[in-house]
Amino acid sequence: MKSKRISDVVEEYLECIYKLEERFKTARTGDIVKSLGLSPGTVTNTLRRMKTMGLIVHKPYRGVRLTEKGRRIAIEVIRRHRLSERLLTDILKLDWERAHEAACMLEHSISGDVAKLLDRALNYPKTCPHGNPIPTEAGEILEEKSVPLSSVNIGKQCEVVKVIDERSELLQYLKSLGVTPGALIEITSVEPFGGPITVRIGSTQCALSRSVASSILVKHQ
Repeated sequence: MKSKRISDVVEEYLECIYKLEERFKTARTGDIVKSLGLSPGTVTNTLRRMKTMGLIVHKPYRGVRLTEKGRRIAIEVIRRHRLSERLLTDILKLDWERAHEAACMLEHSISGDVAKLLDRALNYPKTCPHGNPIPTEAGEILEEKSVPLSSVNIGKQCEVVKVIDERSELLQYLKSLGVTPGALIEITSVEPFGGPITVRIGSTQCALSRSVASSILVKHQ
């Protein structure tokens, strides 16, 4: 039941830290501030409380890491979130760029038992609409091998596996280009000194910033 769970705010922090660790190996306080859109003071105070709760290890200037307890709860939250996204897109037909934000509200209201029933009703989906893996009930995460699009060489064709930056405006833009899981992308040029990467998706050619390209995970054909 809801009363037996930690607060929604702490769940949001755990989810954020997990994703930052997954991408950068550690979660810097500044990145948590940016991801959650909160003030540094608010984030620092919450992290201090989470450390007391045994959810994180926080060392000044070295970032934040989840403890085993914190990681387990984060994975539970991510499971509920990604199942909620599937419910919203597959059953309710919500646009994929709106599913992430809507699921952020639903995830806190779903118990483990309801998540189990939802998983079965959805026929046990492996990924969220953006291609990110849905943890199993046992907390296992089965990742498909992939690399950032920004690391692919010119002339190589690859298949989109997932998009890890789930901001609605970015998802809407990527969808308009056809950059969704399963899409084939060819790298046509890479500008030097951190410049944009030009790609071809079907008959469409466009330039993507290094930041955007690094949030698109692909596998080689």
